[in-house]
Amino acid sequence: MAMAGAGIRQTGSAGHPTVLAVALGVMTLWAGTPIATKLVVGGLDGTTVGLLRTLLAGAAALPILLLTRPRTPSGTAGRGSLLATAVIGFIAFPLLFSLGVARTSAGHAALLLALLPIFTGLIAAYFERRLPSLRWWLGAAVAVGGTVLLVSERFGLGAGGATLQGDLLVIAGAFCASVGYVMGARASRGASSWAVTLWALLLASAVLLPFAAFALPFASLAAADAGLWAALIYLSVLSSIVGYAAWYWALAQGNIGQIGLIQFTQPLISLLLAVLILGESLTWPLLLAAGVIVAGVALAQPRSTD
Repeated sequence: MAMAGAGIRQTGSAGHPTVLAVALGVMTLWAGTPIATKLVVGGLDGTTVGLLRTLLAGAAALPILLLTRPRTPSGTAGRGSLLATAVIGFIAFPLLFSLGVARTSAGHAALLLALLPIFTGLIAAYFERRLPSLRWWLGAAVAVGGTVLLVSERFGLGAGGATLQGDLLVIAGAFCASVGYVMGARASRGASSWAVTLWALLLASAVLLPFAAFALPFASLAAADAGLWAALIYLSVLSSIVGYAAWYWALAQGNIGQIGLIQFTQPLISLLLAVLILGESLTWPLLLAAGVIVAGVALAQPRSTD
């Protein structure tokens, strides 16, 4: 593994308004990902959804790469990080997450995704050879507590349909996503985050293509309706290409452990979108959970004197 000298350089801009705005924008975009995945796995099996999410993203990335010809990460470390991003972030994560969502409830999946900042911060700390600060741990604990409140059954977000197998698959997927975040940010030090995202997706789709020829249910895909394909395109293009490129940029600009904590807002944004779009009720328990999550994220952010 990389030693301290090859770790992730911190730029000290984690609290910059532009970086925070981009990170929150990605969370808003990704807030619809569990919902879209749940809709798609209702018509297709989890393996098919995981494969198609990366394959369609790779197909969209190819013409953009041909037109823009972005620079690839250089050096052994940069290329190794790019390969790890492709395999762990764009193959392992979509497959594990899709299989998990097909086997557990949306409430459980939302709660387990709150582990993303914990995994991201700890993995980044490993490469930096230092533990997160006490303030980071306190903020993480508060934000996790708020997320628990947000998805607990007492607030009407029942856990019907949840299984231990599904929960474990989602946890494994969240860990792989966090590894992909960190490795993508490392690769972005030698190239743009946009280039890293496109090249990683193309590599991942090239690896999966031979398996797809045997694994994909082409008859079911031909019979799929427009709504299912729209959800797949959302997962492939908006979530995978636009979302990851912007997220890698935000992580590369600031402290990965600190920026990663903004992921705690994702389940909150998911529910707010449900209120605005689906007309669901906004109750005081939801507002309480929102306040706890925001307080935790704010606590973990660096002070100007840090």
